[in-house]
Amino acid sequence: MLAAGTASAEMQLQWQDRDVARMVSLGGSCNRCELSGRNLSGATFTGASFVSATLVGTNLRGAELVGSNFSSSDFSRADLHGAELVGSNFTAGVFNDAVLNGAEAQGAVFSRANLTGANLSGAELVGANMNGAILARANLSGAELFGTTLANVNARSANFAEAQMNAANMANGDFGSASFANAELDGARLSGASFDRANFSGASLNRTDIRGADLSRATGLTQAQISTACGDSTTRLPRNLTARTCTRVVVRAPRAPAPPAPPQPRRNIVIADAN
Repeated sequence: MLAAGTASAEMQLQWQDRDVARMVSLGGSCNRCELSGRNLSGATFTGASFVSATLVGTNLRGAELVGSNFSSSDFSRADLHGAELVGSNFTAGVFNDAVLNGAEAQGAVFSRANLTGANLSGAELVGANMNGAILARANLSGAELFGTTLANVNARSANFAEAQMNAANMANGDFGSASFANAELDGARLSGASFDRANFSGASLNRTDIRGADLSRATGLTQAQISTACGDSTTRLPRNLTARTCTRVVVRAPRAPAPPAPPQPRRNIVIADAN
């Protein structure tokens, strides 16, 4: 048994071997914890504070990180396949080349997070806040991004193919060379965003707000698509395409789900092996 003190909690670890814990329960506070390379698959973090923690290369497959604060934490190359991240705070976190495919992150906050090269394919990000995030080369194909805030992002060369982005706020983002092939952007807000060489083949743009958007070098756009969107004189389109003006553009994004209530305060963080 290994015990290590922290400012507000104690950690007790009991491992089957040095690196593997089959059943894990973490709560309380463990800011700046070093958990890199651990096997925390199936772990439960509920109402916990892990600010500036380091989880580089950590196995968190199927883990529950619910209603917890992981702001400024480093998840580079971590495996969060199928993890539940509902209502958690990952502001300014680092997820370079992390695996989050199939993750459930409704209402999670990724503001200013770095997700360069991350795999979020099929992830559920409804109502998530990714304002100012870096999504360069990230894979969000097939992701659910309904009402997601993607304003001010750097999403150059990101893959949004077949993603559901209805009512998403993409204002002022950089989506150069991104793919929106067969994506749904109905009612999304693209105002002020740049789409240099972005691919819109087969994308749905019904009442999409493209006022002030720069689509002049986008590919795959047709007049049929643009005719269903809402633009104005500031909309920049490829040659021979003309935007229509809508009398009223109303986008109602879904309300982000409320995070679960935190558990009763406790003093210890416990990691226990099943055996």
